[in-house]
Amino acid sequence: MIFKLIAWLRPIYYWVSPMPGLVPLLLLPVSAFLGGRAWRWLPAPQPQTAIPVMLIAFGLLDWALLTLLPAANLSYGPTGLPLLGLTALRFALVLAAAGLLLAVNLLPGGLTPRITAIGLILVGILNLGMLAVEIDGLFIEPFSLQVTEISTPGPVSLRIVQLSDLHVERITRRERAVIEQVNGLHPDLIVLTGDYLNLSYNHDPIAQRDARQVLSQLSATYGIYAIPGSPAVDTPDALEAVFSENGSPAHTVRLLNDESLRIPLNSGDVYLLGITLKDVTRDRAILEELMAEIPSRAYTILLYHTPELADAAANSGVNLYFAGHTHGGQIRLPFFGALYTATPSRQYDAGEFFLDNTILYVSRGIGMEGRGAPRVRFLCPPEIVVIDLVNP
Repeated sequence: MIFKLIAWLRPIYYWVSPMPGLVPLLLLPVSAFLGGRAWRWLPAPQPQTAIPVMLIAFGLLDWALLTLLPAANLSYGPTGLPLLGLTALRFALVLAAAGLLLAVNLLPGGLTPRITAIGLILVGILNLGMLAVEIDGLFIEPFSLQVTEISTPGPVSLRIVQLSDLHVERITRRERAVIEQVNGLHPDLIVLTGDYLNLSYNHDPIAQRDARQVLSQLSATYGIYAIPGSPAVDTPDALEAVFSENGSPAHTVRLLNDESLRIPLNSGDVYLLGITLKDVTRDRAILEELMAEIPSRAYTILLYHTPELADAAANSGVNLYFAGHTHGGQIRLPFFGALYTATPSRQYDAGEFFLDNTILYVSRGIGMEGRGAPRVRFLCPPEIVVIDLVNP
């Protein structure tokens, strides 16, 4: 149901996503007026200005926080659509509280000034809670980089670091932390599973330069290997701009396009398969063709941007499958998980999955969605994935 709703709202989203922040800001008085009117419907005497003042005050705080993000070199999304969404949520809280009080009025004794005062306090607490979540999601979690380390048996001892969905807008403290932490992990192999630039900036020369700079500072003993991500993000021109000048030959990233590659190691070989996301049916066929060319007992590592080849990878005997794309949902709720993952199924939203003899890891990624989407993460921090193959 949620996916049908999102599909229905998508044209509206693309229409309002470039909206400047000033337009929703001008809607604050409208929201405050309507919220105040809704509160005045309650039968008990009400303060006439409490709700409008509260809505305008919190709305201005929302606008200030969203405006601060690019000024503080944290993220570079638009102000308009996120502010519109926050204003609508705060208005909805007022309506919900008013509805609750109206329901209380049906009980014996009805509404009293004390109960309505408690209702006002409840609205204030809910709005403060929303502000706290907003600060965490905009300013704290997107930069709380986590390292997930997993050990699994393998034919060779090999430390693999996965980075996914960098979505670079500019180099911020998140990208600087990625460089420092990845190199500090001393990887044998680095794999990149797509979406290197933010969709809002994938043709922006500064973002392209900054993405090249990030990649050029990564280093791994046996090299760095990458695949394209979503076609809308990793366009041919964007990929050319990011990977054509990404540092010295020692740091050159090898971009795999529907091909397999033998990685010769001191203690044995592994085969790396990189498939470009185009059409799942086509991509399944490519996977089968590549697997047919690899020695039957070889250890295989698949790089594919989404987890949509999970069943095909298991059927083909892939040993280790790295994916991204979902961002873990970016916004997750307790007991529910990701609100939206941009995939047909929420089954593989984030983390490690065991499919027969195949291990699938879906990374939460590093960056965030583009266009008018808020640059926010909640209960879903960015992630560096480390998988250690251990030869017993």
